[in-house]
Amino acid sequence: MQEERRLAVLRAIVEDYVSTEEPVGSKALVERHGLGVSPATVRNDMAALEEEGFITQPHTSAGRVPTDKGYRLFVDRLSTVKPMSAAERKAISTFLDGAVDLDDVVQRSVRTLSQLTRQVAVVQYPTLSRSTVRHVELVALSPTRLLAVLILSTGRVEQRVVELDAPITDEDLADLRLAVNRAATGAVIADAVTALRAVVPVVDGEATRSVVEVLVEVLVDHRSDERIAVGGAANLARYGDSFDSAVRPLLEALEEHVVLLKLLGEASTGGAVTVRIGHEGPYQELSATSVVATGYGPRDEAVATLGIVGPTRMDYPGTMAAVRAVARYVSRLLDEG
Repeated sequence: MQEERRLAVLRAIVEDYVSTEEPVGSKALVERHGLGVSPATVRNDMAALEEEGFITQPHTSAGRVPTDKGYRLFVDRLSTVKPMSAAERKAISTFLDGAVDLDDVVQRSVRTLSQLTRQVAVVQYPTLSRSTVRHVELVALSPTRLLAVLILSTGRVEQRVVELDAPITDEDLADLRLAVNRAATGAVIADAVTALRAVVPVVDGEATRSVVEVLVEVLVDHRSDERIAVGGAANLARYGDSFDSAVRPLLEALEEHVVLLKLLGEASTGGAVTVRIGHEGPYQELSATSVVATGYGPRDEAVATLGIVGPTRMDYPGTMAAVRAVARYVSRLLDEG
């Protein structure tokens, strides 16, 4: 009973501190929250929470603020992630449904996340190495020119023109199209490369070698692995009171995409939202920063990560809900191709 009451006091302190940006006193807690106990009991609970390291007193005459440990307990004890409102869900679907290609999906996702959370949003482009081949199309532009179209599970579409030394018949083109699709469709990138190379001895000919060479070249190009989009940096202006400790290091980190990728961490599957608070992150200089992230991708396969980064004083329940909702919606878009 005592533990539950102290958890309620901690929850109230976190919520008030996030909304007011001011240290929270016992009198304010009693007035704003129906805790059902006397101010003296609340003060005792706050003293116990402080002794255990969940809250701290920044100034001798001030109220208390949560520590990283306090935020962690608060997040861990959330019974459920706060559901998005109908208006928020509609805003996500309306904005993302208008996307015309993968680049547009990523850019719209960043803007949506940053607007919903009022934080800095980071979206990693789908990682090529973790995706699978959805389909290969070969189209004759002329007897000696083909258009090879490679469609990946991430929604990425690559087109290349293949120049042939000799004309190819419609029948041979159909056989080649069937062979490369049998080899590559449904395979992850590394396996697809191996399978396509094995097609050459079976369906011999200059056209086969040329097409396979082009497709393999596209598949082994992993430059997209480190592409990310960032949005909402202006939201950091809200944290002017902690500029040197939280905002300045984060602004510098936004220039380093490798740092942001490491901050986001590995993509997680199954809709799990990862929260790393303050010192739990990989960089000591960003110890005043929290990251809320999750994986996204088609058919519950996490091929990339998206999330938000910001000072530890954030609305964790609302942010977790927004990150999860946007990830699910983007995954659905990729699933539908």
